[in-house]
Formats: sequence, C-alpha cells, structure tokens
Amino acid sequence: MKKFICIFFCLALFTSTYAQTDKRLKGLDKDLNTILEVTKAPGFAVAVVDGDKIIYSKGFGYSDYENKTPVDANTLFAIGSSTKAFTSAILGQLRSEDKLSFDDSPLKHIPELKFYNDNLNNHVIIKDLMRHSTGLPRHDLSWYLFPSADKDSLIARIAYQEPFTGIRQEWHYNNFMFLAQGVIAEKITGQSWEENIKTRFFEPLGMSRSQTLLSELQKTDNAAFGYELKKDGKISKMDYYDISGMSPAGSIYSSANDMAKWLRMWINKGKHNDQEILSEAYINEAISSQVVMNAALPEEENPDLFFANYGYGWMTMSYRGHYRVEHGGNIDGFSASAAFFPSDKLGIVVLANQNGSSVPSLVRNTIADRLLGGKTTDWVKRFVDAQEKAKKMETELKLEDSETTQVKNTRPSHVMQEYTGSYENAGYGSFNIVVINDSLFLNFKRKKLYLKHYHYDVFEPYEVNKTGIDTTASGTMRLNFATGDGGNIIQVAMKTEAALDPIAFKRTPNTIDVSSADLEMYVGDYNLMGTTLKIYIKNETVLYLFVPGQPEYELMPTEKHKFSLKVADGFKIEFFETDNTITDMNLIQPNGTFKAKKE
Repeated sequence: MKKFICIFFCLALFTSTYAQTDKRLKGLDKDLNTILEVTKAPGFAVAVVDGDKIIYSKGFGYSDYENKTPVDANTLFAIGSSTKAFTSAILGQLRSEDKLSFDDSPLKHIPELKFYNDNLNNHVIIKDLMRHSTGLPRHDLSWYLFPSADKDSLIARIAYQEPFTGIRQEWHYNNFMFLAQGVIAEKITGQSWEENIKTRFFEPLGMSRSQTLLSELQKTDNAAFGYELKKDGKISKMDYYDISGMSPAGSIYSSANDMAKWLRMWINKGKHNDQEILSEAYINEAISSQVVMNAALPEEENPDLFFANYGYGWMTMSYRGHYRVEHGGNIDGFSASAAFFPSDKLGIVVLANQNGSSVPSLVRNTIADRLLGGKTTDWVKRFVDAQEKAKKMETELKLEDSETTQVKNTRPSHVMQEYTGSYENAGYGSFNIVVINDSLFLNFKRKKLYLKHYHYDVFEPYEVNKTGIDTTASGTMRLNFATGDGGNIIQVAMKTEAALDPIAFKRTPNTIDVSSADLEMYVGDYNLMGTTLKIYIKNETVLYLFVPGQPEYELMPTEKHKFSLKVADGFKIEFFETDNTITDMNLIQPNGTFKAKKE
C-alpha cells in the first residue's frame, strides 16, 4: 500500500513539475480557479496531452460539494455523449476485422430493426447512423422520460419515430442511432456493449478506473456527485441519471487521467505503446468531415473560429486556424468535453459535475489559446457578458409571453377525473395521469409533474421534487388534451420533438371494474338533513345520484366505495359499509363534507 501511495505521489509531482516548467501553462491554475468561481461550478477536472505525454492533470473544487471532498485528476465523472466516439470506434474495429461494412444496411445486422417508412428501411446505411444523417430528429424524450434497460425494446420504438427530412439531406443529432450501433456490435461479437467497451478500449488503454454501469460507479471510491445551479444561485445536488439501455449513446464514467489516455491514442493515430487499438485508416475517416452540421461562418469578433462538421462520433471545426476534433457530453448533473488537435498533437479533456455547464468549453478554450499561441480571448469576460444578456432576454420574453400567449379566464372542458388514465405512444412509452386533492399529476417512471391549467384544455407541467412543486422551472412544453366525437378525452398531444408537430399519446381511462351486482349494494334512499337523495342504476352498469331540484349526476368509480361526479369537478361520494351492508354516504364538496344515512 505504501509503495502504491509513493508511486501515485511521484506521478502527481511529475505532472505538477512538468506544468511548472512549461511556460505555456504558467499561471493556468489561477485562470481555472477564476472559471470555477464565475460559473459557480462545484468542481471539475482537466488533463492536457502533448504528443505522448500528459503534461497537466488536476482537479478544482469539489466532487462532493456538501462534504467539501476535493476533485482530483482521478475523480470519476459521467462523460455523457463524449461516449459516442467509443461506440463508433467499436464498429471501426469490426470493419478492420472484416465483420461489417459501413455501407451495410443496419437491418442486415439487426433484423428486428424497422424504421418509420420503407424509404428509410431500404436506404439507410450504417454510416448514416455514425454521422447523424438518417433524417430522424432526436426523439430524446422517448428514452429520457421512458427509460428501459432492454436495448431491444428501445430499438423497437424507432419504427414509430417520424423523420423530419430526407436521408442525407441534413445533419440532425440522434441518440437512438448510436444505440443501434452498439446493438450491431452486440449482434456481431456476442458481447454486450459494456463488455465490448471494457475489453476493446478500457483494458488495452489502461483506463482502469473507467466504468460503463451506474451500479459499478456507485461502488467506486472517488466518484463525483452531480449538481445544478438553481436560478437563485444555489448549488443543488441532482440524482444520478441511469441511462440504462441507451448506454451506447452516453453511459461512460471516466476520469481526466483515463480520458487523457483515450485522447493520446487518437493523437498517435490509433496506437498505444506501439500496439494498434484503431487502424490509422479509421482514425483519419472518423475525424474527417462526413456531413456538414451547419455553415458556422466566421464572426466579426472571432474570424478564426469557423465551420462545423461531423465525423464518426466527433465534431470538427477550425479553431484559430488549427483543426480541432471534439465532442461534448451532458447528462443530469454533469458536463464534459474531449478535444484534440491532430496536427498539433495536443489534447484537452475537461469533466465537470455541473448540469449544462459552460465550464468544459471555457476551460478547453482557455488552455487551447495558451498551447496554440497567437490570438487569445478573455473567455471568462465573454461568459459573464453572455450571462447578463441572457438574463435580460429572459425577462423580456416572460413579459411578452404573459401578454400574448395565455388566454385568460378559460376553464377545462371536463372535470379533472376525466383527464386521468393511461396515455401511450408506441414510439415513446406510457405514463399515468391521476387526481390528487383535485389537482392533476402526471407520473413518468422517474419524474412526477404537477399539471397546472394554462387555458382551455391546455396544461403546463411543473416538476415535483423532494421539496415540493418547482414552479420556477416550467419549460415550453405544454399538454393539449383532445376530445373524441363522444365528448370524452381521447388523447393528449405534447411538443416532445422540436422538429415535428406535437406527438399524440392515446388515452385509456383509469377505472375500476364494478359489476352490476356490486353496484346494487349502493342503491337506495339516503337522508340528508331531511332531504331524500336517491342512488340508482341506469343502463345496467352506471350508478347515478339524484338530488331533488337538480339534474341527475353520473357517478364514476375511482376506488372501492368511492365515486366522482362526472360533471361536477371537486364533488365526490364515499360510501360506508358495516357487516356487508352500506349504511351511510359522505358527499364531499369544495365547501365541506356532508353525511347522509341510508334509509
């Protein structure tokens, strides 16, 4: 144990000493601490590769913010979509082994895979999966809100996911296509994606701390917790998000030191200690422009930052006239960037435990400016200015939204109970809507949302967290309920995919089955302070309440002995049983509860 500690200390001292002797990195710690401060990030780790050496690796801030546990270069973070280059690289190896061609149809290797239409089924090739050129938009809520550990069940959803443009017409990011690549590799190798990553990359590269399973991360020491910065400026811990069956799109947990080994292999054209991990042919193809992401024309302020293309799990651009290859990553509580400059043989990895953080890009660009020489930018000042501008715009947009979009003084067309039920879309999954204390709540597998009436039959969702309903975090997505010809709620539409029209989820009502025989026990006259109320059955299976001087009310069974009035929101009836006989009923109304005795 003492020998291990001594070796680790010597390695750390070597890295620190090297950084001090490299004039390009003089004063870097101060700059990175400033970034930590202005972004209010809990912590981050960074490593810099120059040729075949790691010339700098260090942690800043805390991996456990509450307990003030420091980050170091071996702290594990979720790297999110920086995983994608690993997944495509498995296919690169399989092509070198003559086990597939990038021009193959993915259906050749996954016969059960089906796309939305025959044009996609007949013409999509594996290369389209690798460079995001299928014409399918993200459909991310399909896996994020409806998770599954079963990759096959997720693959089955693709058949119902609509494209927004033609094949190879536009670049559009799609996590499902990286899932498909992982499954192709599983079919060919007979090993899980997780096993392929471990045996093909982690072990040969000596990435000994890296993991692919959340369950394994939680058993490992020195792993960061994820956090988010609330609007009030507070740093709040987030639960880990288990990406589960979508693992090929973003389920690697790694450290700055381990990721530096990954970048070093790419910088050295696929070799690690003279062992070929990836062929040079694949390296060159993966980091070249396979599809145009967008024009990314030079800006007046930064004329030397331009073009944005995509290879295989890598984005490419010109940075200060240098060719940069990079891929970021974001998942609940974590942000990452893995980047390298192949012509300069430089690599930079930044891993942060802050949700949707600017830290990776700020740190990466700050270090790149030092290493490449020439023009520099005050990235911290630019960040602070952008934050102030964004806050001003948000305030203006809120004012506009309150004035123009919501139609005031409208009501839902149905009582709350009639919106409840199970809602399902084959391309996404199912969720339930229930009534609790006369309010609607939507239950996803991992999230609970309070549905606040917006206008007409449109509701706005607010997340229910550990402390209550978070009314500060409403998004732009609203739920629009629709009725059928019979007047019942039949579906709800949500703008789950920005590139498409709202997607509909079909409703199946939440009801309990009550037989005609069981309904008979409620039938009779009930005395309410001298007034006789009648309970009776119509059409054999429907229970009704009649109050003198009022129309009859249909009762909807919600639980044993409990009913809601179909046309009167907030009005309920609960029956009471003694010795298998109904003796009383409570009429529960917004203005109180009244007991009526059965005559």
